Amino acid sequence: MDVVIVGAHGKIALALARLLVDRGDKASGVIRNPDHSGELEAMGVTPVIVDLEDEYAENDLAHAFRGADAIVFAAGAGPGSTAERKLTVDYGGAVHSAAAAARAEVKRFVIISSIGTDDPPQDDDIFSVYLRAKANADQHVRGSGLDHTIVRPVTLTDDEPTGRVRASRHVDGGKISRDDVAAVVLAVLDNDASIGRTFEVAAGEARVQDAVAGLADQPATLV
Repeated sequence: MDVVIVGAHGKIALALARLLVDRGDKASGVIRNPDHSGELEAMGVTPVIVDLEDEYAENDLAHAFRGADAIVFAAGAGPGSTAERKLTVDYGGAVHSAAAAARAEVKRFVIISSIGTDDPPQDDDIFSVYLRAKANADQHVRGSGLDHTIVRPVTLTDDEPTGRVRASRHVDGGKISRDDVAAVVLAVLDNDASIGRTFEVAAGEARVQDAVAGLADQPATLV
């Protein structure tokens, strides 16, 4: 499998890249900062420098995506960023990436979103702006015509992975390690039954592959 990860220097993205490379897949990583190229190259990941906020980002992404089997959008403005950058990176970057995937004729598109985006708060708090940006990104990807999957993890931790999760349209809170989220994204890429699905994921009892496969038995409705 040939996968391009957008926002490849994030913790979940790096974990996903390691999983892909370790099993012999090809991984490319879209990053903004050229200083991160060496770290990706040392992992066996091909770095691609694109600023998602640049006016030519869509063109650059389309070039980077051409020939890939799947795109994973894992980018975000990150902690401490402004409300404006939540909109230009978390939302705008997803819009650029989805459009570029369509132009490059890459149908498979996975986006890492967040719990709390079904009905995000409408106040001006920075986290509320973040959730609205993620919600709007999800909605755009859902209507893009791509073979999408939207993965919404609960509270993230840097704990060791357990390989055991709960995956459902809605889960009742909890936490999940970033490494386990990466494993879920890999399982999503491997299982076409996840196409068209939006689901939340938390630490649980089911093996990652079984939890993702089980999505096929759940209603695909967004309610």
